Amino acid sequence: MKLILTEEEQFLKDTAKNFAEERCPISHFRSLRDNNDPILWDKEIWKEMTTLGWPGILIPEEYGGSNFGITGISVILGECAKTLTPSPLFATGVLGAFSITNFGSSEQKQNYLPKIVSGELTTALAIDESSHHNPANTEMTAKKDGKNFILNGKKTFVVDGASADLLIVLARTSGNKGEMSGLTLFLIDSNDPGIEKIKLDMADSRNYANINFNNIKVDAKSILGDEETGGETAENILDIGRIAIASEMLGNAEAAFETTLDYLKQRKQFGVLIGSFQALQHRAAEMFCELELTKSSVLAAMKAADEGSNELQRLSSLSKTIAGETLHLVSNEAVQMHGGIGVTDEYDIGFFLKRARVAEQIFGSSKFHTERYANISGF
Repeated sequence: MKLILTEEEQFLKDTAKNFAEERCPISHFRSLRDNNDPILWDKEIWKEMTTLGWPGILIPEEYGGSNFGITGISVILGECAKTLTPSPLFATGVLGAFSITNFGSSEQKQNYLPKIVSGELTTALAIDESSHHNPANTEMTAKKDGKNFILNGKKTFVVDGASADLLIVLARTSGNKGEMSGLTLFLIDSNDPGIEKIKLDMADSRNYANINFNNIKVDAKSILGDEETGGETAENILDIGRIAIASEMLGNAEAAFETTLDYLKQRKQFGVLIGSFQALQHRAAEMFCELELTKSSVLAAMKAADEGSNELQRLSSLSKTIAGETLHLVSNEAVQMHGGIGVTDEYDIGFFLKRARVAEQIFGSSKFHTERYANISGF
């Protein structure tokens, strides 16, 4: 496994970098937050991302996509993260596109994939039911009613759940809470009258929702993958999502680090630049080393996903763990090195701390993935 980007992947990374800096700098994110935008992402920016082909990167060419792989979409997310660009790209271009491409029926692919490519359809993955990530604890029910299923229950902390058109929902068709068996994934129109979306106000000012499902009736054509095997399918989807969000977290950490370095080179105290203080140099050096380790971990996970490696699960958890720990460290240090102004809204650095605290919890915290890594490794 070569831990380097191909020429095409580097091109995508450079394109994303230029796009994020020119079209959606941090001031763009700030304006969405300050204007209380209902969906907290810009539809015009999303159209431009669609024109660039980003939602279709994981989708086969026959459905209008480019099939550029996990590394391709992940490096884009990493660059957009450096300017805190909010968009449905993660929930739709990664989770939705990968789910339907790899587990959807022929009819589902024909119906949904071209709409994802065109930007007409956005998706959200509804997995968790409490404040702690654990798909096995699913209690939402999907009971058979003739040829149909009746879904009842709730989902919490659904990324882009407040605006998604299509929901990918994990429900229990048999078994008990705590079991990965007996779970099934369903594709559900979010406009169903039995669905109640409760928009969440999170520290990072992104689009999240708690969703209640009240007697939602769907037929077998709405099942994603096979009945009763949704737990395994969901884990496959989640592993890809964890790699993509780890790449985004790496981008957040890199931007916070660079911003802090610039500040150390400009801020004077006692008549000298604070970057000349050895204690701060040591702390900056530690951040640099952790960032380099994180880059290797995240890139290894990306490549494992694209190569279909047997190490995918372990590397996915490893990348999410290390990215979470590094972003936690760097965001803390960035605010502390900025001093009192670091916690004021006037400075952008505080946004990275807020984003870090939320992103760390998406699809499992570092603690969750440390335990998962150990279990997969046989410890």
